[in-house]
Amino acid sequence: MCLAVPGKILEIKQADNAPGVGATGMVDFQGSRMEVGLAFTPDARVGDWVLVHAGFALNVLDEAEALETWKYLQMADVVPVDQSLNESI
Repeated sequence: MCLAVPGKILEIKQADNAPGVGATGMVDFQGSRMEVGLAFTPDARVGDWVLVHAGFALNVLDEAEALETWKYLQMADVVPVDQSLNESI
């Protein structure tokens, strides 16, 4: 099963004008951090919540929707409740 997981953008790095390459962002997933492609979400800003799948942000979420999604993922035992994502892999 493939899931998209919400995370909060902490930092954005702009692309160096390379064709087909968008900006990337450091995204926090409840304590785990990962660099994520932002090519599909060009309007995303630091502090925004994004839904991430396969290393790319697919869309921007509001905070309430992101936290509700985390709650359901934890209830379904898909993501850990008391650990970071890195510790569960």
